[in-house]
Amino acid sequence: MWLIEISLAAILVTAIWYAKDDGKLKLNLLGLMLWGAAIMIFVDHVMGYLMEGGEFIEMTADATLLGVVLIIIASAIWQAILLAEDPAGKIWRKTEA
Repeated sequence: MWLIEISLAAILVTAIWYAKDDGKLKLNLLGLMLWGAAIMIFVDHVMGYLMEGGEFIEMTADATLLGVVLIIIASAIWQAILLAEDPAGKIWRKTEA
């Protein structure tokens, strides 16, 4: 299930980036993180399926929770990068006295 969740998040972020991003939100970075995770999870699932057998897509509550946690971690890293770089100049702007 976590492969499906990460892939859907990557598709959604890529669509929003392609349609509406002006570069300030750095959605390309979030999309790259999510696509990288989706590819790694896909390879992990394929290798596990070929070597151990069993289910390719695990439909359990733990797998669903893992997908949600991975999306939260990716968005937290993305938001930390946005705060550190401050592309809009709103956070670290110097005030004039």
